[in-house]
Amino acid sequence: MGTGSVTNHTPSFSGSLFQERLRTEDWGPRFFAYYYKQWDDYQMSYHTHDSTEIMYIITGMCRVDVRMADGSSEQAVLKKGQFILLDAGVPHRLLVQDGVPCRMLNVEFGFARTASGQLTIKQLAQEEDTVHAFLTRSTPYLVLPDPEEVYYTMKSLVLELDQRGLMEQRLRQEQAPEQSQEQTKSELSPVHMGVIPAEERTLHREARNLTSPEQGTLVRTLFIQLLVRIARLRGEMERSALDQTEIYIKRTIEFMHHNMDRSIQMKDIAAAVNLHPGYLHRIFRNYMQWTPTDYLTMLRMEKAKMLLQQTNIPISEISDYVGVGSRQYFHMLFKKYTGMTPVQYRDSMERIQWSYPEELE
Repeated sequence: MGTGSVTNHTPSFSGSLFQERLRTEDWGPRFFAYYYKQWDDYQMSYHTHDSTEIMYIITGMCRVDVRMADGSSEQAVLKKGQFILLDAGVPHRLLVQDGVPCRMLNVEFGFARTASGQLTIKQLAQEEDTVHAFLTRSTPYLVLPDPEEVYYTMKSLVLELDQRGLMEQRLRQEQAPEQSQEQTKSELSPVHMGVIPAEERTLHREARNLTSPEQGTLVRTLFIQLLVRIARLRGEMERSALDQTEIYIKRTIEFMHHNMDRSIQMKDIAAAVNLHPGYLHRIFRNYMQWTPTDYLTMLRMEKAKMLLQQTNIPISEISDYVGVGSRQYFHMLFKKYTGMTPVQYRDSMERIQWSYPEELE
């Protein structure tokens, strides 16, 4: 399962965090659901919704399956202190093993037009480079570790949404007609919760289909904090991944230089740097703009050119010096690389040397 790499993902839902209008028009967050609950022995069906979702693992472990645009499926095993962001419209499901409960915080949100004077996502992206970079690099999902900054912000956000929900319930009770007041109270009786006390941490809080068009300045402020922290975490993770990639690429190239006279293959190169061949192929191509095989061929052909020009080694033996076992295959590679056969190349180099003027004494 990937942890943040950019994929070919085109946001097409109004609840997507990566849609262009969030960066060009005045929009703010609009929360549709939240929960703080514990799951055990649970398997959710694949589903989609037109809202972005964040699941934060407080304790335990769970698995999230994500169905990609090409029909393939990817899996993320999430542990304490990790969270997954799922873009709107991406099919996914939650699975929790029996006997391994998972407690999590969750929010689902989309976007709404902001009133005059309210901070917008566009303004934030203009002022914070990491947020702009984050919003312009779409991905169907993103898994990140958290040094607890995201947790405390999400916790405060859920508590504020919950508190506002309780106030709305009380307001509806007060405004209900007297003849149906008892029924209304029975239907809407809230569970009091100003903060989450230790003795209640196994209880769950949940609200879906939130309807209030105005969710308050504090909710918007906490969302802005959440967005900034997630954007910075992603930036830090990608910089760390790039540093690690550079190390792998350097080791790969060193191995090629030291072993290009042997008949090495992609699996040998990958084993030398402790990576899967497919993964090494992908990061090498992205970083070097060459495939590992093409880069190794380039090294071998450059060495062959040097041997043809500077030594008297028979052409029939050159292939052995550059790790190409088949002479016929070596001739084919060399001509493709230089446009000449090994014989033609050596002859041309001898003519150049012969015609070079001697230094005057």
